[in-house]
Amino acid sequence: MRSRIRAAARRAASLWLGAALFAALGSTAVAADNPRLGPGYFPNVTLTTQDGVPVRFYDDVIKGKIVAINLIYTTCKYACPLETARLAQVARLLGDRMGRDVFFYSITIDPEHDTPAVLKEYAAKYQAGPGWTFLTGKKDEIETISKKLGLYSEPDPNNPDGHQAYLLIGNEATGQWMRNSAVDNPSFMARTIGDWLTSWQNSKKNALKSYTEVPAKLTLDQGQYTFGNHCAACHTIGRGDQLGPDLLGVTVRRDHDWLTRFIVAPDKIRAAGDPIAIALHAKYQQVLMPRLDLGTEDVAMLIDYIDRQSRTVRDAAGTAGKAPVAAAAVAPPTPVANLKPIVDPYLRIQLALNGDSLRDSRNDARSIAAEAGTLGPRGADIDAASREFQKAVDLKTARTAFARLGDAIMAYARVTGAGIGDDVKVAYCPMVQKYWLQRGETIQNPYYGTKMSDCGRLNATLP
Repeated sequence: MRSRIRAAARRAASLWLGAALFAALGSTAVAADNPRLGPGYFPNVTLTTQDGVPVRFYDDVIKGKIVAINLIYTTCKYACPLETARLAQVARLLGDRMGRDVFFYSITIDPEHDTPAVLKEYAAKYQAGPGWTFLTGKKDEIETISKKLGLYSEPDPNNPDGHQAYLLIGNEATGQWMRNSAVDNPSFMARTIGDWLTSWQNSKKNALKSYTEVPAKLTLDQGQYTFGNHCAACHTIGRGDQLGPDLLGVTVRRDHDWLTRFIVAPDKIRAAGDPIAIALHAKYQQVLMPRLDLGTEDVAMLIDYIDRQSRTVRDAAGTAGKAPVAAAAVAPPTPVANLKPIVDPYLRIQLALNGDSLRDSRNDARSIAAEAGTLGPRGADIDAASREFQKAVDLKTARTAFARLGDAIMAYARVTGAGIGDDVKVAYCPMVQKYWLQRGETIQNPYYGTKMSDCGRLNATLP
């Protein structure tokens, strides 16, 4: 029965694919022995990944997979940077499904410039992780693919971007396909990719809520909406640097007129040699701040929101009892000579997680908590994180607690000057954007474990 239902769903979805998404392109008769066409529709031409590996578009890229496909080019100054940053958000939301049952593909429309090496560098800038592949190939074959997928845009002199910011998502096995904006809400895209494309498998249905449950009065903060829609892919307000700088307090550090001009036309500000814009471009791995197509009124509301949110974050920090920056002149308590009694059990936990194990790690966390109690108030964060680790029920929660524990230890060492050990290295993984301590020059990633043990690099100093 289930096989008949799935077969019917496949036939219905295939009709939808041909009739709705690709109606303007017509049908294609396929010879069974033609290796350049996938069954029924898709080109099976050879493309090349950012690692220089040849792949066939149908056989290797989409066959039997849940995919999200967009078109980009690395010199784009308009939608592509935002598209790529948005997909990075979606990938983070999908988590370990990336590369397991969900795959992203970004295909360049400028293959003459975008060689595999150029694409590899571009992917690294946007912290593309497992399951996200960048592809190049022959220009005419890429154009054929884009037309077949409904992603092709006719050259338009009024569109400096060169193409539309479309994202095709689909499940080749079931024939479900949908074209969407590539800069849409990341949560919506993750939900669509993660749930809708496998909805035929899900028997559990949630009851729809009545419209009477909607609040009587809905208010929209236009500045907040603009930030979430245009800025949140690369920036936070008070949660640290991402692809771009943390914007906490930027309305105080920068002149509002400069901010307005930069947000409206960042490419013009860079081209004029503005030293701030050039420095930001260099610091953040050459990731381009794109044109967001915002008017001055939109920008004014955006700047007002960033200003209000910065004050809210600072007020919350003060309420939580965190000392203001000016109070840092107060002498801290004399630290222990080094953190060896804490770092040693921490490193045993790090090695266990690197091997996908929790062997004796809770006992090591208890030892850390006991030692943290001797550090006075400044050891409270270490103590709290080690106690959180003791409650971890699996590797996922243990790794989350381990990240907080490492941050707390490194923060204590940085503030107090306590030694972590001459043979202890600081390492950083750009994929998960987390630091850890380890011994030796060989990367031993505790967050990916055996799946990707060597992902990361050594850092010269404490973060």
